Amino acid sequence: MRTPTSWKMEYEPQKDTLELRIYSNVESDSWWKESETSAKYFSDKLKEYENAKEIKIYINSLGGSVLEGIAIYNQLKRHSAHKTVYIDGFACSIASVIAMAGDTVIMPKNTCMMIHNAWIVAMGSAKELRKAADDLDVINSAAIQAYLDRAGDKLTREKLTEMLDAETYLTAEQCIEYGFADKHSDDDAGDDSEPDGAAKNLAAETLTKQAAAEEMERRHAKCMAIINQFI
Repeated sequence: MRTPTSWKMEYEPQKDTLELRIYSNVESDSWWKESETSAKYFSDKLKEYENAKEIKIYINSLGGSVLEGIAIYNQLKRHSAHKTVYIDGFACSIASVIAMAGDTVIMPKNTCMMIHNAWIVAMGSAKELRKAADDLDVINSAAIQAYLDRAGDKLTREKLTEMLDAETYLTAEQCIEYGFADKHSDDDAGDDSEPDGAAKNLAAETLTKQAAAEEMERRHAKCMAIINQFI
């Protein structure tokens, strides 16, 4: 069974342009379902468009799996096409890391990113919990490198670490200041980066549903961690 998704790939052969809309959470495959937002599924689909000259990536996502997102980021970086990222609403958590793969990142003034450290639900002895924290530090370093590579000399590691620790929401203006984005969509007359009405409605509706779903997932994970202590 494959999980329904609001990710969408469309190819314009006349322009050698691939359009990708990331409008939901980034999810891994599990033993009971296959995900259409996993790195493996994304890789399989991307291979169909190896000759694309331009990839336009539209993002409105609250994030998801770090494991999948880092792999998707690297797949996009390796592709020879010019990558233009458009933030249609929110690029949160691992979705903001995927955005860092863009050669050009465009953000309308009413959009934002959220960056934070990776988190997990852990249980076990003190030794096991310390190891889990050490593992998270390693996992965080992958995202940190992606942000720093994009930001260049506009952002220091110390400042980035401070923002990650604080779980920071960034305006489009701040993203441009720190090198996460290049420009606002309304800077260029005739820029086609603005989503149409249907896309805007889908972005708002998806964001609301995904926020509720993510909160439920967090609560479920915490409950399961407590229950497992007594199993």
